[in-house]
Amino acid sequence: MSEVVVTKDEIIMYEKLKLISELAPIRERIAEFERKYGMSFEEFEERLKGEEESFEAWDDYIEWKAYVRKLRELQEKLREIENAQGVRVA
Repeated sequence: MSEVVVTKDEIIMYEKLKLISELAPIRERIAEFERKYGMSFEEFEERLKGEEESFEAWDDYIEWKAYVRKLRELQEKLREIENAQGVRVA
């Protein structure tokens, strides 16, 4: 059986690329909402509070909020990987 050698740098790069590939479609979906409403999520959230109930807007709000949360979560994971001091292969 042949041996496979993987460096810590390659593992870090793989993890970064995996996160980046998850970030791309989320960023695109957020951009679609920004184009649809002509504003950022924060602006939309404020506008929604003072508006009559619109089921479409609330549905979009819930979905958009989930994408924003996921984006922030993935960005934080990416920062953790980029700043990782020690990498242990288990």
